[in-house]
Amino acid sequence: MSPTELDFDSCYRAVSARDARFDGRFYTAVTTTRIYCRPICPARTPASRNVRFYRHAASAEAAGFRPCKRCRPELSPGDPGWDLRGDLVGRALRLIDDGAADEDGVAGLARRLHITERHLHRLFVAELGAGPLAVARTKRLLLAKQLLTETALPVTDVAFAAGFGSVRQFNATMRETYGFTPSELRATAGGPASRAVAGPAREVTGGDGSTAGEPVLTAAPATLRLRLHAREPYDVEGVFGFLASRAIPGLEVADATSYSRAVPGGTITLTPQRGHLALDVSVDDTRQLARIVARCRRLLDLDADPAAIAEALAQTSLAPLVAARPGLRVPGTFDGFELAVRAVVGQQISVAGARTLLGRMVARAGRPTTAEGHLFPTPAELLAADLAGLGLTNRRIDTLKELAVRVDGGLIDLDGAQEPAEAVKELLSIPGIGPWTASYIALRALRDPDAWPTGDLVLDRRMAALDIPKEHLERWRPWRAYAALHLWSHS
Repeated sequence: MSPTELDFDSCYRAVSARDARFDGRFYTAVTTTRIYCRPICPARTPASRNVRFYRHAASAEAAGFRPCKRCRPELSPGDPGWDLRGDLVGRALRLIDDGAADEDGVAGLARRLHITERHLHRLFVAELGAGPLAVARTKRLLLAKQLLTETALPVTDVAFAAGFGSVRQFNATMRETYGFTPSELRATAGGPASRAVAGPAREVTGGDGSTAGEPVLTAAPATLRLRLHAREPYDVEGVFGFLASRAIPGLEVADATSYSRAVPGGTITLTPQRGHLALDVSVDDTRQLARIVARCRRLLDLDADPAAIAEALAQTSLAPLVAARPGLRVPGTFDGFELAVRAVVGQQISVAGARTLLGRMVARAGRPTTAEGHLFPTPAELLAADLAGLGLTNRRIDTLKELAVRVDGGLIDLDGAQEPAEAVKELLSIPGIGPWTASYIALRALRDPDAWPTGDLVLDRRMAALDIPKEHLERWRPWRAYAALHLWSHS
């Protein structure tokens, strides 16, 4: 099934079988109920004559359907087809997930992609059946629906956390699209929201100057817990072990069962649970929640399709490794610039040595947090910092400074806006960044599933030990990044 075409018979068979492999790939809309569902919905399979299929939730909502309360489309893993695509629509979808449209509007989103707003709209309608504004609105609504169902966050705070400009806009949009108000949904959720202990009432003004129209009950600030879903199997041990071995002191704390880090205004913690991963967020500004969720999904590679990857690599010389590590993922990064700095610092030294140097850098250049730690420095902060005396060579410092200049100036975008090949080309033009560093950044920050760390000594030794010739690299396309992780994790 291609990212732009849906075959009715194939989709209907998947829905009839409740095939979890198709969860997030398309949505089923029922004309008699005006509800759209995930392929795994436990409700009785509707008659084929009453069914329509849509590639994206926004397409179903644009056609007048509202989300099912039983299967909860907001919990679907992302479509792996869009997650892997480096074209304009794929990059635009990742930026929308990251909150770019909420912050700068569709016009700002188009500018970041260096195209016109009209051309972006035309591409979205052709590929998805809905424009970027509709897609961004659906993302806001589905996040709001999850917050109303799973947390005790006050309705006012839910509105701003989901990206709405005002509570009035939030109420009107949800009623218009879903047929019920936020309060009505929360009253029927039966989750932690219904058991919340409210604090004093206050009237809140929206981002556009409007008010909610009535006092809003506000609970005391607390950590929010959200569920993040992935396609099974999911290699928890491999992902969390990888992150733990590379955790930067003062920024991250990680082990085989949890990962925590400082983020602007607070902290996040990820822990594996039965059937999902739990995201605990404690921040002073919930408006960054959508970005946090999107970046955590990329960090943990939650939108990958493990069945398709395993099927392809199991037909090659990697078959024993694939069988030994089902559900393997390629750990991503919470921030693209941070990953690029990690890659540069980690050149030709051990993982433990890189952690030590990065910890010193974070302590010197990063902003302090309330938890006696530091944030990772932004490009501007790294440029302003004196990196002498940390153990870095002068050449390495020059490379880091030039990388910061180009990211800060917009010549390199490592968070989704730039076509991966263009970003790699620009990285390679920086003195001190070679093919290994650029391909490692592509593998983890740019989410290129076919990236291969050229010249990696560990990979070369593992391939030699397993008697795998270099010619087999071509057989592993387009999943060479996953092949690299299989080899790195093999002992």
